[in-house]
Amino acid sequence: MFDKLAFIEDKYRELTEKAMDPNLINEDKEEWQRVMKEQSDLEPIVSKYREYTKAKSELEDSKEMLYDKALDEDMRDMVKEEVKALEESLQTYEDELKLLLLPKDPNDHKNVIVEIRGGAGGDEAALFAGVLFRMYVRYAERNNWKVEIMNTNEIGIGGYKEVIFMIKGKGAYSKLKYESGVHRVQRVPETEASGRIHTSTATVAVLPEAEDVDVEINPQDIRVDVFRSSGNGGQSVNTTDSAVRITHNPTGIVVSCQDEKSQLKNKEKALKILKTKLYDMKIHEQNAEMAQLKKGQVGTGDRSERIRTYNFPQGRVTDHRINLTLYKLNSFVDGDLEEMIDSLTTTDQAERLQQIS
Repeated sequence: MFDKLAFIEDKYRELTEKAMDPNLINEDKEEWQRVMKEQSDLEPIVSKYREYTKAKSELEDSKEMLYDKALDEDMRDMVKEEVKALEESLQTYEDELKLLLLPKDPNDHKNVIVEIRGGAGGDEAALFAGVLFRMYVRYAERNNWKVEIMNTNEIGIGGYKEVIFMIKGKGAYSKLKYESGVHRVQRVPETEASGRIHTSTATVAVLPEAEDVDVEINPQDIRVDVFRSSGNGGQSVNTTDSAVRITHNPTGIVVSCQDEKSQLKNKEKALKILKTKLYDMKIHEQNAEMAQLKKGQVGTGDRSERIRTYNFPQGRVTDHRINLTLYKLNSFVDGDLEEMIDSLTTTDQAERLQQIS
């Protein structure tokens, strides 16, 4: 590990010198930006490694002092305490460096497209999909991220058969990537007169936004159909052919958008969703050979897996992957997800460290 860290520090110095070269800045802006990004990516590792080497040097100096026969007992005890504290610091630095050296998910910095669909449970499932949608919107607001609705299919009483939206913000995917899967709710529906507890489900898919360099779509591979929007209200609903459906012939993926009044805007959004779905498919194909290794880990994977239960009568939310139960359901569905997301991230990091140790 330390050979690798020394190499990274040398690389960081080289990039720093390159970034300060006025010729590069003036003659090749694109290369200069690439150098600056690479340097920025290495900076946290180099900074932590320098803290480690400084602490290690101080520890060696303190240990040498213990051999000084001129030290009185009080001073010797103080040096021993310092040695103990430095040894503990070094262990902490080593643990932090191991985490920093873990392979980065290249999508962590990206925006996300989130798809929520009502599952088993009819209207109650659609209402629960609405609860999840509002939960993620509130979480985005807490992080000062922007939310853009891509497509909705409402049931008219506050629920959604399907809602697709984009969350724009630095690190959105790194925080939300563990949310993919089946979410289960246990509660008394508003429409249930007898007060019986019902169980319903909704599925969540969190996809990293595809950039133009990630996916290229051949226009000959898609079919674009326009149709009349349907839904609740809206000046153009049921009056103009503004809704767009795009079919990607090679994969059979179908994407529809109808929320915008403009056919062009609906087409742009549908293409963005299609690109993201194709990019997600590409990622899953690349990771297929790792599937067995990742089986049972927190991961970001199987969307058919039941990952979480929201029990309203008992006010608790349980994540089944890490066996964590929080008794703060009301604040949780109001967007207070940080404790759960931090626990999922920590578990995933621990599992990945175990794989490389």
